[in-house]
Amino acid sequence: MGHPPLEFSDCYLDSPDFRETLKCYELELERTGKSLKELIKDGNSVITAIRGKSGSLDGDLLCMCVFCSLTLRTAVTATLCLPVQVQNASDLLIKPLEKFRKEQIGVTKEKKKKFEKESEKYYSQLDKHLNLSAKKKESQLQEADEVLDKERVNFYESSVEYVYQIHQVQDRKKFDVVEPVLAFLHSVLTLNNLTVEMTRDFMPYKQELQLSLQNTRNHYESTSEEMEELMKRMKQPSQISKMHNLLPMEGYLYCQEKWALGMTWVKYYCKYHKEGRLMVMGPTQLTLKSCFRRKTESIDKRFCFDVETNERNMPVTFQALSEGDRKMWMEAMDGKEPVRVTQEGVYRTVGSNIQVQKLLNAFFDPTNPGDVDLHSSDWDIKTITSALKFYLRSLSEPLMTYSLHRDLMCAAKSDNLDFRLSEIHSLAHKLPEKNREMLEMLIKHLVNVCSHSDENRMTPSNMAVIFGPTLLRAKEETVAAMLDIKFQNIVVEILIEDYKKVPFQRGKHFVLKEKKLFVAFKYIFFNFTYLTKLWATSPPHLSLLRGSPRESGSPSQSPSVHLVFIQRLVTTTSRTQRVIISLSRA
Repeated sequence: MGHPPLEFSDCYLDSPDFRETLKCYELELERTGKSLKELIKDGNSVITAIRGKSGSLDGDLLCMCVFCSLTLRTAVTATLCLPVQVQNASDLLIKPLEKFRKEQIGVTKEKKKKFEKESEKYYSQLDKHLNLSAKKKESQLQEADEVLDKERVNFYESSVEYVYQIHQVQDRKKFDVVEPVLAFLHSVLTLNNLTVEMTRDFMPYKQELQLSLQNTRNHYESTSEEMEELMKRMKQPSQISKMHNLLPMEGYLYCQEKWALGMTWVKYYCKYHKEGRLMVMGPTQLTLKSCFRRKTESIDKRFCFDVETNERNMPVTFQALSEGDRKMWMEAMDGKEPVRVTQEGVYRTVGSNIQVQKLLNAFFDPTNPGDVDLHSSDWDIKTITSALKFYLRSLSEPLMTYSLHRDLMCAAKSDNLDFRLSEIHSLAHKLPEKNREMLEMLIKHLVNVCSHSDENRMTPSNMAVIFGPTLLRAKEETVAAMLDIKFQNIVVEILIEDYKKVPFQRGKHFVLKEKKLFVAFKYIFFNFTYLTKLWATSPPHLSLLRGSPRESGSPSQSPSVHLVFIQRLVTTTSRTQRVIISLSRA
């Protein structure tokens, strides 16, 4: 039974199937080496016996060995007592077999040792490289990339050379082993005083075998130069890069998984089938919905990208082996780049009113609320940020409630800075649970947007000017209320600047112990990201703000739809975050 073919391109994928195929050839190589040793040993015994003994052996026994297709070793052994002096018997049989064993099998074993050594070095260096913090200096990361590239080239070269040598052994043994044995048998038959009839019967078999051997040798010689040239080309760095682009989208990826002791990275050999958008990850199959690149600011790993699937409620984070590898995976999956938070005037720039209303109407469509493809190019960043601001302004009661408005204004007007901070923090803690959760979500996002103020010009003060009147307002529009706008801004500015000190959460964990898991964020609002699509409804005990938006034409839906809307709009304008949301169904 033949083995699967070994291609040079398999060296670059280094798949589990490739390793299994290598093992098959290695086992056959071991059997060939063992058989050669035994044949050489028996051949030496035969030659010694022929030169030192005289006797007779019925010619019919030799004929039986040859014409009944018994093993070559049996045929050689059958000549043990033939009374013939074979000239140069060692040159005909032993030396060619020893030469093949040393020059072909021995060299193959050396190539195997080199391949295993370079393989161990490369994957050891790769593990260290992928564990490097993305926050290291650029010069250090570039140096590490260069070291890994060098190890990768060495590994690929050793792998290609090893596969080439395996082909050499497989091809050459077909004639380099059989020809010496055939020549030895021919000497025995022609130099011995056997019957003319026996020699005549052997000659057709010998001629047929010689023709077959000559054809095999000719084929080898006609292709050996081409194969050697191909091997040399495949070792060139330019060819390595070219082959990666031509190969099907498969290879090793590290997947972030949650285990009992925490999060860990597991190595898988993955295959992506573009037609069915199917990602095969070991024994697991995932149907792809979308793919987005992760920015290094959102995770302390390099070369990461997120994949949304039908089978899982949360995005799956993968780490590629290099930046080039990540680009190829993303191209195959039609991956998208995250929107950059460095865009100047984020939230200050206003989107089209028509597009904003279109987005709101689509999201609050009573026939299928929440079913909006925010990945679509129809919704640019200005439309989404404007929709978020419009939504918050349209609530029948502001997010920070009418009941706390006066106390918040009094705290903001205090000349005592310590009292101002502590009072605003205390009042934020008094917000209804649903309001507090939503406010925390929003403020955390604004904090991260403001962290890039050197590029987007959106400082906490500038952001507060936008969201002060959005999150706080008096129940009645009076002159006094107009004069309080600057103090509304102060409240929001304090929430952004002192976010970590604000007691949004009760207890140590943002989880309702007596309820099901509501919302779990792992990497939230670090920077702009893909537009997360959520399919869920909110349980009754976590209903949101009651009431409908004030402005005419504004959507009025159930609390669950409001919650999903605010989550999606806020998470949409957050770069390369990972939103892990699990909403229990009503």
